[in-house]
Amino acid sequence: MPTSGIGGSSDDGHGHGGFAATVFLFLFLLAFSDAQVSGKMGINYGQLGSNLPSPYQSIQILKSINASRVKLYNADPEILRLLAGSKIQVSIMVPNQEIIRIASDQTLANQWVRQNVLQYYPNTMIRFILVGNEIFSSVSVQEQNYVWPNLVPAMRNIKNSLKIHNIKNIKVGTPLSMDILQTTFPPSNGTFRTNVSILPPLLKFLNGTKSYFFIDVYPYFSYSADPTSTSLEFCLFRSRESYTDPANGLVYSNMLDQMLDSVIFAMSKLGYPNIQLAISETGWPSGGDIDQAGANIHNAATYNRNLVKKMTANPPMGTPARPGTMIPTFIFSLYNENRKDGPGTERHWGVFNENGKAIYDIDLSGQRQESEYEPLPEGINNRPYKGKLWCVVRREAGLMEVERELSTVCSQGNETCEALAPGNDCYEPISVIWHASYAFSSYWAQFRSQGASCYFNGLAKQTTTDPSHGSCKFPSVTV
Repeated sequence: MPTSGIGGSSDDGHGHGGFAATVFLFLFLLAFSDAQVSGKMGINYGQLGSNLPSPYQSIQILKSINASRVKLYNADPEILRLLAGSKIQVSIMVPNQEIIRIASDQTLANQWVRQNVLQYYPNTMIRFILVGNEIFSSVSVQEQNYVWPNLVPAMRNIKNSLKIHNIKNIKVGTPLSMDILQTTFPPSNGTFRTNVSILPPLLKFLNGTKSYFFIDVYPYFSYSADPTSTSLEFCLFRSRESYTDPANGLVYSNMLDQMLDSVIFAMSKLGYPNIQLAISETGWPSGGDIDQAGANIHNAATYNRNLVKKMTANPPMGTPARPGTMIPTFIFSLYNENRKDGPGTERHWGVFNENGKAIYDIDLSGQRQESEYEPLPEGINNRPYKGKLWCVVRREAGLMEVERELSTVCSQGNETCEALAPGNDCYEPISVIWHASYAFSSYWAQFRSQGASCYFNGLAKQTTTDPSHGSCKFPSVTV
């Protein structure tokens, strides 16, 4: 998840002359590198949903929206076989749990490439191998001590294996989230976190192999974190106002460019001003919880359509720090994925519902004009909700599942369910649904500040209606 890191004025000494020279050098090197790619759009194909369309149906859906690239979170054999002979370029992924093993032994890396690349390449147009997914976002001490140091060795072993087979058109990278940065604003002050010591060797690898710095970047999170002072129009690429970076005079007309350039300046501070960017994830949720402002179909369609227009422009638009450069981009995501936990937005990033029905129309080729789309429903939650919220059992929830979740919530010894004990205020009526609704509200109110959400394995929902009854007062969250 990206951060809105506020920093002071730039301390990197960039003046107008030095910056212009850097941009010129980058464009010169780019023109003579083999890393130049088309400005065609891709989309992420996640599979954490119930009863999603089959891989065959999904590929037909990809073709129907003119997707030129697709990014997988694995190397699914069926999907890779079905993509053979298509013109869709593919990004596959080495799971986080495989990093240490592949880093430890070149033979194991060779085996992974043999099983997941050579069986399908070149008929399936694999173009990117991403090693891990947002590994620097982990707060696990074990991952920081063991997985982080093995990332670059694993990437190097995968690259070595590709070299053995003389494969030159597959780039090796790793997707990182915006929380890799310590400061992001103004863009010229972009700085990486100091606790990630392996960033210099990672940048050295990407630079030496002419690969990309893959970044997951979400203007939505910048907006939702402070919707009263962050311009929605600026985040949706339709602002009439602009922001000028005081350190270098670069002018920004949208939030995405600001975020991307903060990464560029952060890389420059570590001595790597010329590594190309790729956007491994970006998008906007079409729905969410009551307390998640701006998550609606109107904003999701507007963001993604304007993103496509920007990224498929000819000549390329680039960013203020790198005008005229192409940025490979993958929208997140193809489907809503209802098996994800967390806040409601986590299950509403898709262009399509779990049943394959479009939530809104989009053409990833960039050829369709805005006037050709059907009118969008107006967004009615762009301003943050103010008031009390409760967390209750969903009407469609299964009784057995609710009973199991109630048992789990009430067995943690944190007094969440004390009012439900016999003789206490909320014991009656004796009902699984009643008791679970109280327990869910109580737990959420107690632990929301620590990241708890009103989800409970998909059995709960937020409500603005106070479910309290008689002397039983349900705990609430005030937003």
